[in-house]
Amino acid sequence: MMQFKTKTLKNTSILFTFFLASLGAINAQETKIDGVAVVIGKNIVLDSDIDKFKQEVEQRSEGKITISNCEMLEDLMEQKLLAHHAVIDSVVVTQSDIDSKVARSIAYFTNEYGSEEKVVKAYGFNDIEDLKKELERVQKENLLIEKEQQKITQDIDVTPEEIRVYFKGLADKEELPEIPAEVEIAQLVLKAEPTKEEIERIINKLNEIKKQVEGGASFKLKAIINSDDPSAAQNSGNMGVITKETGFVKEFKEVAFSLEEGQISEPFKSPFGYHIVLLNKIRGNGRDVSHILMQPEISDAKLNETKQAIEKIVKDVKDGTITFEEAVKEYSEEEETKNNGGLLINPYTQETTFELTRMAPDLFGRISELNKRDLSDVFYDETREGEKMYKVILLKDKTETHTADLVEDYVRMQQFALAKKKEETIAKWTKEKIQETYIKLGSDYKDCTFEKDWKKENK
Repeated sequence: MMQFKTKTLKNTSILFTFFLASLGAINAQETKIDGVAVVIGKNIVLDSDIDKFKQEVEQRSEGKITISNCEMLEDLMEQKLLAHHAVIDSVVVTQSDIDSKVARSIAYFTNEYGSEEKVVKAYGFNDIEDLKKELERVQKENLLIEKEQQKITQDIDVTPEEIRVYFKGLADKEELPEIPAEVEIAQLVLKAEPTKEEIERIINKLNEIKKQVEGGASFKLKAIINSDDPSAAQNSGNMGVITKETGFVKEFKEVAFSLEEGQISEPFKSPFGYHIVLLNKIRGNGRDVSHILMQPEISDAKLNETKQAIEKIVKDVKDGTITFEEAVKEYSEEEETKNNGGLLINPYTQETTFELTRMAPDLFGRISELNKRDLSDVFYDETREGEKMYKVILLKDKTETHTADLVEDYVRMQQFALAKKKEETIAKWTKEKIQETYIKLGSDYKDCTFEKDWKKENK
């Protein structure tokens, strides 16, 4: 139970996303009439919430985590208690924070299903606005919980002695964790850029479309025929209502918010290519916009030229003419890594290490057999924005799977010890707050055995 609680406490946002992701599947099933499992302050947990979360946790863990209804309820009660006291403590959650999380969620789900329409259908909502409203509710509570946790644990730290004691405790109980194989990798990137003539062709084409629409042609039809946005066939180029907080690239938002109703922008560049934008309607702080995206074509000759250039750099590195880090600084065209030797940062941990078996399959295949300081083969890659490039990867460091060692894995042990101390702090806070919070447990759950005194039997 404690292992599960630690996981959910650290991944509240993931658990709430699981709840939304399970709506479509759960709603399609026949369920009993919903009842209230518990009331905590002004928050409630429904019987159906327990079923949904339990099913999703077990599915996502592929059966590795099994949990009873009582255990699931206790975990949800802890979250509702945090949300309740976040409001009491005047924890501030801005609309900008909510909008940002909602936009990321919509982008994630759209990428998974292929279009917003498919997302709406999969989750059983009437339209995208209904889905966004539900996401706003979920993400607002999620942010309240996260910020209340941060408030409770903001002054918590661990000393070297506490780390040593924590490690010794694990060793004495023969519970030292197995540290998976990890790698540090760096990359050098050369991008295949379109010719000036191709860019001029795209801009001229967009200007021609703009002129035709201003002369009475249908923007929707032009978007369906000409746009390189994959969703244009379904939405005719309409992006819906966006705000300044919506997760669109800044170039797009700056242009959209500079237009008058009915006005079409001049062609402009974004990471996705070249656009023109039509402002359909101003809706309060939002803008209902449509766009046409055109992406310049990269010729085979240009791709081959780029590949040959990076292969020449790789040869120089292997010959010792230049170090990999020097080559990255001089030649790499990836701004994010150019000035740090090409070193990649794990987006999930913000560290420079990656668990080997959790890497994307294509990347795993390229580096799994490499030794330290080996270079991968040159390979082609393409971003979601459509940028085409060639890359080569350097395996900077590699550690094999091993039992945790205090010296070798000190930073990780520090993180584990800190997480445990924070968990204990939140558990103590929870125990205290239960006694001063209105809690009414549903009759179906009064026989549950909880870790904490939710029934208030031990005053």
